[in-house]
Amino acid sequence: SLLQATLTLPGIAGIVLTVGMAVDANVLIFERIKEELGTQSNIQKAISSGYDKAVLTIADANITTLIAALVLFSFGTGPIKGFAITLSIGIVTSMFTAIIVSRAIINKIYGGKKLEELSI
Repeated sequence: SLLQATLTLPGIAGIVLTVGMAVDANVLIFERIKEELGTQSNIQKAISSGYDKAVLTIADANITTLIAALVLFSFGTGPIKGFAITLSIGIVTSMFTAIIVSRAIINKIYGGKKLEELSI
């Protein structure tokens, strides 16, 4: 193994929690975009405003979870430390993909087009 680590049940739980938080982040982003579509006349502005408003909520949830993972890592033993490490890596990765990667993809798809409506 590259990391010299074994995947245990707490590690799998960390992965499952990470996937759930990643889905939640994307749902938050797209719900904010839908809200902004009702108030913005321009779809590109609605996308930008939706992301800008969702970033603080996503960062708050993920930073809180990272703090909890750091506490678990500091005071936990073997399996608990594995859970904390798996969760931390997953949270950092999902936050990066939700804020940076998905925004880049949405901007690539919809950024240069003149759209009358956006189907989300």
